[in-house]
Amino acid sequence: MSSPIVERSFRNTFPDFTSDALPPLNKNKELEGDFQSKILSAIEKLLNTLDEKAEDDGKDYSIYTGSSGHALLHLHLYMNFPGVQDQADLYKALNWLKPILGRLKGSKPSMLCGISGPLAIAAVVYDKLGEKKISGEYVAKVLALCEEVCNDFSIPDELLFGRAGYLSALLFLQQHLGPQVINNSMVVKVVDAILVSGQDLAKRKHYKHPLMYEWHDKAYLGAAHGLAGIFFILLQVSDPSAQKQIREFVKPCVDYMLTLRFASGNCPSSLESSSGDKLVHWCHGAPGWMYMLVLAFKIFKDMRYLEAAKDCAKVTWERGILYKGYGLCHGTAGNAYSFLFLYKATQDPRYLYYACKFAEWCCDYGKHGCHTPDRPYSLFEGKLFSTLHVLLNFIIQRLKVYS
Repeated sequence: MSSPIVERSFRNTFPDFTSDALPPLNKNKELEGDFQSKILSAIEKLLNTLDEKAEDDGKDYSIYTGSSGHALLHLHLYMNFPGVQDQADLYKALNWLKPILGRLKGSKPSMLCGISGPLAIAAVVYDKLGEKKISGEYVAKVLALCEEVCNDFSIPDELLFGRAGYLSALLFLQQHLGPQVINNSMVVKVVDAILVSGQDLAKRKHYKHPLMYEWHDKAYLGAAHGLAGIFFILLQVSDPSAQKQIREFVKPCVDYMLTLRFASGNCPSSLESSSGDKLVHWCHGAPGWMYMLVLAFKIFKDMRYLEAAKDCAKVTWERGILYKGYGLCHGTAGNAYSFLFLYKATQDPRYLYYACKFAEWCCDYGKHGCHTPDRPYSLFEGKLFSTLHVLLNFIIQRLKVYS
């Protein structure tokens, strides 16, 4: 359902949403019919291909492009489809993790691109296997990074490589192992470091809003390296003492970001961006901003944030079937996720329809003539892996839609 490429994206030739256009839902809000069959068929094919072709290159341990992404997929399968493969997926996850856990090194502390990612996944996998002692050892290794994260001024604050990425690892462990495992005081300490860093830069550069962050001396705004990603992680913190401070500083910054959007509804990748209104990716552009805006709306009850998120969805629908391919970071599968997140918050069937159509496009994996990424079997850049991941989220609990 795509025709000639318009700049960076295919022209979206799917019909726009109408009330009778949605794939059928039963009384339990489960997707049925041909759409369900198509997704299940695509998932089976992609899983088989991934099992056949994905290999550990011995170098990249990250979730983003390396071995830990495969481990996270199998943990995801185990947790969402208990009894289907029983503990087989946990052992598959360990098969990806074991070769790398003994050789983790580097200065990146983050979840997606750094060492806290494989450590956190290992902690959860061993916990699910009943190996509490081993799980605790990996939790301790994640926590041991905290002092450096908070005190090393060379560490950035962004999501992929920096403090926000490390904070996301702590929140991941809290979610899966409980707050008794990751004490809130540790979370608050990292939050404080992120806020102090942002205040310091905002004052030095004379910004009127209270927080500002840079990566490689550039003021990024998107989810991967910029404000949208940092604020999305901060707004997920549940500790009451941290929440008050976070909300006091983040809200005026989100208000400032609203003033930077393009007339199309898209969002700039950075201040004084040379790319202009071009990028419609999770990493740079409207799809990544959508997560921050939806969460800000849920917390602050400010309708401007929801309307801005809907504007982001509109431009993502129009220009989000990407020539770059299927990736979560800068591909169509990642853009489909943003629609699901907005649907979960609004229950507006328009956004479920948008997600379904992008997922349908991804089901025809390999037929669109997209760019082949450098790491075709990785989670965030790989076209096959990213497609599989987003399709799996449609069949969680027998294709039950978020409710």
